[in-house]
Amino acid sequence: MNSTTVRNLLVRGMLAGLGAGVLALIVAYVLGEPNVNSAIGFEEAHAGHSHGDEVELVSRGLQSTAGLATGVLVYGIAFGGIAALAYCFALGRVGRFGPRATALLLSGCALLAVYVVPFLKYPANPPAVGDPDTIGKRTALYFLMMLLSVLLALAATLLGRRLAPRIGNWYATVVAVLAFAVVIALAYTFLPVIDEVPEHFPAALLWRFRLSALGMQLTLWTGFGLLFGELAQRLLRPAPAAAEAVPTAP
Repeated sequence: MNSTTVRNLLVRGMLAGLGAGVLALIVAYVLGEPNVNSAIGFEEAHAGHSHGDEVELVSRGLQSTAGLATGVLVYGIAFGGIAALAYCFALGRVGRFGPRATALLLSGCALLAVYVVPFLKYPANPPAVGDPDTIGKRTALYFLMMLLSVLLALAATLLGRRLAPRIGNWYATVVAVLAFAVVIALAYTFLPVIDEVPEHFPAALLWRFRLSALGMQLTLWTGFGLLFGELAQRLLRPAPAAAEAVPTAP
């Protein structure tokens, strides 16, 4: 794959990330923001009298509109570009898949490794959940879990490729997936548990917030896989020009 093709795929990946970010933004605003507002209401109701003396640097309205849009769209563009570069490496090396199928496979693996695996250990929390004094520790542990997940996913892919000529693609895939699951389970066991949910915090609200966060990521990566797969298909395998119609004899 030459540099021109890589550059074209990178641009298309960023555009697909932007389009997927728009879809994820809609999900985040419609499903996520009501839960954030409810969590903020709980926090204000249990913050004591000193909460009203705090100066609000950025209004809640600006956070839920321009702030949310900026964060989600920049996230989509950045990860779209990174995923496009990974696609350039993966295409033709992970099986006999076409451009569309490879894009969907890559998106599914990215969703699993980058978000779902860390989410199951350290799930997203709304406002009012979590001690402000431990935010640095919680952030470091989350990114450590994400890094481990991505590295282990790459190692499992290499393991499957190494075993495929010996035991076949099916058994190599099964062994690689099992190895990934075992090591992730060990990481879940040995990494510290963080449980800072306040007493009397509504369990239903926490559940809805985490489901909306998961739904946002699912929308983002599914949308990216579909959009980028179509763009990559048109770039790498353009449709043949229609043959000129030959007039038939009367």
